[in-house]
Amino acid sequence: MKFKLGDFVRFVDEKREGYVTKIIDAQTLGVTDEDGFEIPVAVSNLTSVHGHGVSVEEVDAPKPIQVNVPMLSKTENGIYLAVANDNKAGNVVHFHLQNQTASVVLLTLTTERKDKYAGTFYGVIESFNSSLVYSASLADLDIWPEFSFQILLFTKADVKPVAPLTIRKKFRAKDFSTEIKDLPGLNKKGWLIRLDEQAPIIDAQKLKESFFKSSEEKKKTVDVPQKEIDLHIEKLRDDHHFLAADEMLIIQLAHFQNALDAAIVHHFEKIVFIHGSGNGTLRDKIHKIISKNPHIKTYMDAKKEKFSYGATEVVFK
Repeated sequence: MKFKLGDFVRFVDEKREGYVTKIIDAQTLGVTDEDGFEIPVAVSNLTSVHGHGVSVEEVDAPKPIQVNVPMLSKTENGIYLAVANDNKAGNVVHFHLQNQTASVVLLTLTTERKDKYAGTFYGVIESFNSSLVYSASLADLDIWPEFSFQILLFTKADVKPVAPLTIRKKFRAKDFSTEIKDLPGLNKKGWLIRLDEQAPIIDAQKLKESFFKSSEEKKKTVDVPQKEIDLHIEKLRDDHHFLAADEMLIIQLAHFQNALDAAIVHHFEKIVFIHGSGNGTLRDKIHKIISKNPHIKTYMDAKKEKFSYGATEVVFK
C-alpha cells in the first residue's frame, strides 16, 4: 500500500494511530502519534484509516454545486496558506492552500532539501475553497524543506489575466511565534500566511516627514512599559503548550527588546526583567544584549530577597 504525507494510519501490530509526517525511505515512514512523538514504522506494519479527516478522499460522495460566493469571513480576498494544528497529534500541522479569490487556482507545490526536489502536490482549487497540500511535525521545523508554490489564476470573466505567481518559502520559528487563531472555513486553529501579498508601496513624502517628527511625537507612538516585565512564557502566550523551546525563546526576547526600547524612549531610570532561573539561556541572552546597548549604564541581579536570581535590573544613563 502506498502512503503519502498527511495520511492518517493505524499500526497493524498495536493499538496506535497517527499521521504520516516523514518519508524516510521506500520501506519506512515517520508517523507522529497523538502524543506528538514521531516513530519510524515499516510500511508493511501500517494500514490506512478510511473516512478520517481531510486527508482521505470521499468515494462516491455527491459533488456540491460550485457557487462563487465569498465565505463569511473577515479575511481579505487573496491566496493564503492556513497552517492548522491537529486536534489529536499536538505536534502535527496541516498546510491548507486557501483560495480566497473569485478565480480558480491551478497549483503545484515542490519541496527542496539539500538540492533534492520532490513534487508534493498538484491540483485545481475552486474559488473560495481550500485543499490540504502538506503535513509535517513542528518538532522537525529546523529540517523542513523549502516550499516552492507555483500558482496560476483562471477566470472566464472579462478581466486582464494575472501573471503567474512563484512563491518560495522557508519556514522559521518566527512564522509561528504569533498567537494561534481560528482559521476561516476550516473549524481549526492555527496560523494564516498570505502568499500573494505585494510589497507595500513606500510613500516618499510620509517617509520624509517621519524623519522630522519631534521626540515627543515619537513618544506618543510607544506605550509606556511597566517597571517590572515578566518574561515567563505563560505570561506572554496562552498557547505556550504548543511551542518548542526555541520558539518560546524568540517570543521572550522579542518582548524583552520591545520593553527595553520603550523604557529608553520614555527616559526610564531603571527597569526590571523577570526571566526566572531555569537553565539560564534567557538570562544569558538578555545580558548579552544589555551589555552592548549604549543607553545602559549598568545591570545587576534585582532584589535577591524577592526574585532570588531570577530577575535583572537595568539602570539607564
